[in-house]
Amino acid sequence: MNRRAAAGFKGNKQALPSKTCRSCGRPMTWRKRWANNWDQVLYCSTACRQAAPTRSPA
Repeated sequence: MNRRAAAGFKGNKQALPSKTCRSCGRPMTWRKRWANNWDQVLYCSTACRQAAPTRSPA
């Protein structure tokens, strides 16, 4: 058994920050990958980001 699987997750996922996706409205929970730019994260996936309406240049 590998060491990582044996250790498992020891934190409380309920305590992680969350927000809703602007495209689909689903809740998304904080990920370590998003730690540096959590304020700029708007979409839960690449598919939602691509489906989002684009702004026309003013």
